[in-house]
Amino acid sequence: MRKFLLLAVLLPMLAVAGFAQESRQDISVSGAGFIPPYAYGNGVLLHATVGYGGLLSYRYMLTPRSALELNYQYVQNVNHFLIPTNNILVHTRMQEISGAYVYNFIFKNFNPFLEAGVGGYIFTPIDDSKTNFQNSLSQNTNIGLLYGGGIAYEISPSFDIRAEYRGIVVKTPSFSFPNNDTRTNRYYNIYNPVIGVAYHF
Repeated sequence: MRKFLLLAVLLPMLAVAGFAQESRQDISVSGAGFIPPYAYGNGVLLHATVGYGGLLSYRYMLTPRSALELNYQYVQNVNHFLIPTNNILVHTRMQEISGAYVYNFIFKNFNPFLEAGVGGYIFTPIDDSKTNFQNSLSQNTNIGLLYGGGIAYEISPSFDIRAEYRGIVVKTPSFSFPNNDTRTNRYYNIYNPVIGVAYHF
């Protein structure tokens, strides 16, 4: 009876110890593209240049297939507002702080995945030669939705190459321009392809 009780206590502990030895966390660094579509509303047409930047992500595996992810992204681009009375250019720094649920599919070295979550998106005007209305604009912070899918290719037990299409659905920035002349009151879907390397630990 004592041997049975000892075995009943040790087996769960051994299972937990074995799971703890697996890689349950990873951190990835990626280059990012940032491609906003045109948006029109309130008589304002917004179109923006393609932006480039970087994405830093941390994942914690809940199970071999499910994970939670935290993201920080930084990109720059130029927003161009066409309004009846003016053309407004705003050199913009966009920062993303988001969290998502990730579901993985495992096929040997190939691991496709899907993700969905929410984030805060901070649009900050940069006062330089690319902005034609300096010192009159302010930062916008908008809540948005994040979704995406991609594939990770395992090149070793510790590293994989990760490529993903991400979509960001967020309200267009207005930078609190005087009289709200740049406010479209529209949401748009930003295309956000990324590719990088992840380290598992």
